[in-house]
Amino acid sequence: MTTTTLTEHAVRLVPRPAPAAATTERWSVDAVAALFDLPFSDLIHRAQTVHREHHDPAEVELATLLSVKTGGCPEDCGYCPQSVHFDTGLTAGKLMGVEAVREAAQRAKQAGATRFCMGAAWRAPKDRDVDAVAELVRTVKAEGLEACATLGMLAEGHAETLRDAGLDYYNHNLDSAPDFYGEVITTRDYQDRLDTLERVRGAGVKVCCGGIVGMGESRRQRAGLVAQLANLAPDYPESVPINHLVKVQGTPLADQPDLDPLEFVRTIAVARITMPRARVRLSAGRQQMSEAVQALCFLAGANSIFYGEKLLTTGNPDVAADMDMLAKLGLRPRRA
Repeated sequence: MTTTTLTEHAVRLVPRPAPAAATTERWSVDAVAALFDLPFSDLIHRAQTVHREHHDPAEVELATLLSVKTGGCPEDCGYCPQSVHFDTGLTAGKLMGVEAVREAAQRAKQAGATRFCMGAAWRAPKDRDVDAVAELVRTVKAEGLEACATLGMLAEGHAETLRDAGLDYYNHNLDSAPDFYGEVITTRDYQDRLDTLERVRGAGVKVCCGGIVGMGESRRQRAGLVAQLANLAPDYPESVPINHLVKVQGTPLADQPDLDPLEFVRTIAVARITMPRARVRLSAGRQQMSEAVQALCFLAGANSIFYGEKLLTTGNPDVAADMDMLAKLGLRPRRA
């Protein structure tokens, strides 16, 4: 494998227009951009007010993320170390077995997690893959945890198979605003993502959908991402992970300049205001954030974190450090 830029090895896909049913405008991009532009104190006050109207401000959901099938993905997502297009030193593996997942779920529950998320590096799973993951979902549910999976694009019937196994959430991020998407990914278009989300909703599975900031997008493009999420039909996602780019050597975004931490906090606040009932998750990138920045994120309306020492293939604060931080902030884990 050799490290390449996205445009060196793939032809950009021309995005198809979204169907009328894909979004229902509740928030225009201009309106979301106006939130981003508020004075910081005004924005945080508004976000905290909305947060308290819909949630217990002292409660934080703890979710654990496990890579059940690592590496070998044919997609060219410019941030991802699991892509076959980039030489990041990652060794591809096979799908984990039931007993290994059961032990991981038990450890997560003992550490206080209430949601167990499984990620598999596929572009789109085959029927046999979905059947195998369905067995893993049943295993997680048997341990008394909420089950979430992210497996790539789903074909007809796949969401129903996972639902019948007990899946609570399906994660499929939009990643960015439509007008920035082609700068990061060329092997699938935006509509592919919307199609999968529509299948998940149609099967009655809850949606976990967010994006990544710090990839070189403008503030208006961050507003465009939030607007897309807030306007998803028939409603915005129940769970919204906001990821800060984790720069991995070998990927095209490895040398991307750092995003101002307060801009990340603003993104959390705007997500909370526009999607008031959702769990807004402080996701990838926490290991690079100070406790003070994380505290501002909670003040801005974040009420969920990925919990555990690893997120798929990148690092995360350890459990003891997280529990110590939550205690200092007077926050408590959500109980099942």
